[in-house]
Amino acid sequence: MALFSTKTEKKHDAAKIASAPKATKAVKKTTADKKAAKSKPMEAAITSPAVKVVKATKVTKAEVAIAPVTKIVSVIIAPHMTEKAGIQHEALNVYTFKVLGTATKGSITKAIKSEYKVTPVKVNIVNIPDRPITYRGRPSTASGFKKAMVFLKKGDKIEFAA
Repeated sequence: MALFSTKTEKKHDAAKIASAPKATKAVKKTTADKKAAKSKPMEAAITSPAVKVVKATKVTKAEVAIAPVTKIVSVIIAPHMTEKAGIQHEALNVYTFKVLGTATKGSITKAIKSEYKVTPVKVNIVNIPDRPITYRGRPSTASGFKKAMVFLKKGDKIEFAA
C-alpha cells in the first residue's frame, strides 16, 4: 500500500507549490539577455545576473592527496585505560591507545614521536571486533575499534593531561 501513499504525497506537494506566494520582485532581463536566450539558452542562463549556476566537479583521490592539508589529524584518538593496560604499563612500560581504523605502525610511531616526544621501541596493533550486546531489551552491536600497544624504553614515560 506504500505505492498509493507516495502518489498522494506528490499531489499534495504540487498543490503546496502552486499555492505558495510568488516572488514580489521580478528581475528585468536586458535586451542582450533576451538575444542570448534565443540563440543559446544555456549560456544565457549562466551569464544572466539573476541566475547563479554552480558546476559540480568530481575530485579524484590523486587531487585529494595533492591538496594542502589545513588541519593535521592525529591517528591517536585517546589513551585506552583498562585494568589490563595498567598492569602492562607497570610491568612492561607499555602504553595502550585507541587509534584510527586506517592507522599503521609507522603512522602511530610518528604520532607518538610528535605528540609525546618519545621514541617507541615497538608498536603492536590489535583490531577489536564488533560485539553483540543487548540495549533496552533489543539485540544490538557495540562497535569495535583499533588498539595500539606502544612499547617504550625503560626510562621513558608518557604524561597524560588530567
